[in-house]
Amino acid sequence: MTSLSIARSLRTTPEGLLWEPSERWVRGRKGDVTVVDSRHPVLVWEPGVPVPLYAFPRTEVRTDLLRPAKNPPAGAHTGSTLFYDLAVDGALLENTAWTFPSADLAGLIAFEWVQRTGRGLDHWYEEEEEIFVHPRDPHKRVDALPSSRHVVVEIGGRVVADTHSPVLLFETGLPTRYYVPREDVRLDLFRRTDHQTRCPYKGIAGYWSWDSEHGEADVPPDVVWSYPEPLPAVAAIRGLLAFYNEAVDITVDGERLERPVTHFTASLS
Repeated sequence: MTSLSIARSLRTTPEGLLWEPSERWVRGRKGDVTVVDSRHPVLVWEPGVPVPLYAFPRTEVRTDLLRPAKNPPAGAHTGSTLFYDLAVDGALLENTAWTFPSADLAGLIAFEWVQRTGRGLDHWYEEEEEIFVHPRDPHKRVDALPSSRHVVVEIGGRVVADTHSPVLLFETGLPTRYYVPREDVRLDLFRRTDHQTRCPYKGIAGYWSWDSEHGEADVPPDVVWSYPEPLPAVAAIRGLLAFYNEAVDITVDGERLERPVTHFTASLS
């Protein structure tokens, strides 16, 4: 999709919200209770927020479970003033839903996601596939391509991975990630941690940290990750291991890559 076609598909409200209708069937659940079941969702981008959220027609929301918020937050969600608490399974969850103050989005209700904010609905589905953290951005690409490039990963001058059969993952707005077959990684130098992350494009990842028993290394924790059951669109990375380019030295076909600076850099320092 060209930048011109993207501009034509996105609409802007006077408040600076970007939005566009989606044709995906979206459902949101809290525990075993389906709170949203929508075939007419709307994607909304708030100013300064790089990822979208969903808003839904009231007719496709269990509004009988919503109560006017007892303690609505001030200044949240682009000046929204109408918030709702969610009453489900005997619990009242504060400020789980809200409406936007824009006439363009009148009649729509948006929801928090537990996986993004720590509160809200905890299971979301697009069609029959569970998604995590936030809706997928239709203007963002994620491609996992098998390659024959020679990739070498070093930590403190020690080679920890060396492969001629990586899978390169190209994701809009992020550096290329090099996924390496497990047999080509010195995984004995690392220890599995309890850390876990979720990605709307790739699935659920587990992590490894450098094991100090093999010598001190200036490397942050959870520097290695893998998706044991990735989403179908990136099935090629199943079980492979990737390293944060921001924290290790990667050489590709004899060329040492510069360490990129991304939004991960601060959390890794």
